[in-house]
Amino acid sequence: MKRFRALFAALALLLPAAAHADSKATADDNARVLAGLPPSAGSPLEPLTRDTAWQTHAKYFDKAWDSLEQRQLGKIRAWSAKHVPVRKPVLFYMFSGPDFLYADAFFEGASVYVLSGLEPVGAVPDLAALPPKALGGELRGLQHSLNSVLSFSFFITKKMKTELRDGRLTGTLPILYTFLARSGKTVRETTLVTLNPDGTVTPVADGPLEKGASPGVKITFVSGSGAEQTLYYFSTDLSNWGLKTSGFLAFCKGFGQGDSFVKSASYLMHSDNFSTVRDFVVANTATLVQDDSGVPIRFLDEKDWRIEAFGRYLKPISIFSPKTYQPQMRDLFAKGRAQPLDFGIGYRWRPNESNLLLAVRETVRAEAEQPRP
Repeated sequence: MKRFRALFAALALLLPAAAHADSKATADDNARVLAGLPPSAGSPLEPLTRDTAWQTHAKYFDKAWDSLEQRQLGKIRAWSAKHVPVRKPVLFYMFSGPDFLYADAFFEGASVYVLSGLEPVGAVPDLAALPPKALGGELRGLQHSLNSVLSFSFFITKKMKTELRDGRLTGTLPILYTFLARSGKTVRETTLVTLNPDGTVTPVADGPLEKGASPGVKITFVSGSGAEQTLYYFSTDLSNWGLKTSGFLAFCKGFGQGDSFVKSASYLMHSDNFSTVRDFVVANTATLVQDDSGVPIRFLDEKDWRIEAFGRYLKPISIFSPKTYQPQMRDLFAKGRAQPLDFGIGYRWRPNESNLLLAVRETVRAEAEQPRP
């Protein structure tokens, strides 16, 4: 009898371990570990947090995010709460790459975020599948990919194209996961999708994409105990030529009028080669927040928009064409109407050099100012 009792006791100890070994890490567990945050209790990824490489990674990100919160993110949220009190449920962020971090800081609480860029989506992160010796290298690669955005507020596109294809954790998904977790979100579900030429979205099955389709991802998440939110990212060409076969704008139009955010967009919408996406932003936006690399001010008719300037307008940095300098912006800021900006943003990331433009459609402003019953 004693022998059987000992056997049953041993089995009882083994059962939780077996269940633990068979369980699969959640999307949120993967996001948190990538972000240098501990996973949920009992997660199969818990052993990774005992690795010296992960602990070093966690300390690095703790320090980086503490600095970023004090230097920018907290100030951005305060600016947005003061100047953008009325918001649409959807945010369009053209030329964003995987920059959910600033989309959330400027437009926290949106029901839907639509991000786009040329950067690849990549595979859904599965840290449990990494060889033990690979963890440190992959985490260092993630740090390297985020270095410019954590230091200067923008990604360096040419470097990103190379970095996001190296290693085992590829594409924008590891970065999106990191930003979601560090922004206090809980990832519920991640689905790789195809954006079809007609603007419909379907889950991806293994195999090649259809001609004209764009790869993407749909991530559902929650902020605290709030309502479920959705983040879409599509790897798609936003030039006029690319949009001829892409369903991206048809997909966006399905949401109706939204808000738009543009930052560090390489002044692409200053070119007629990107007039289609520029026209979409102007026609389908209620509130536009952007730096000078976004929609040129000459396309924002003062009869339709109330425009406010913040910070200081200087010439674009030297790698961009002198033609992107806007005399109308110079005149707007020179009139003394520009309000102070206590954080840096965009290519001129130093606080005393940065600029922001807030454009609110007059019909939206009038509705917001109507007395409530």
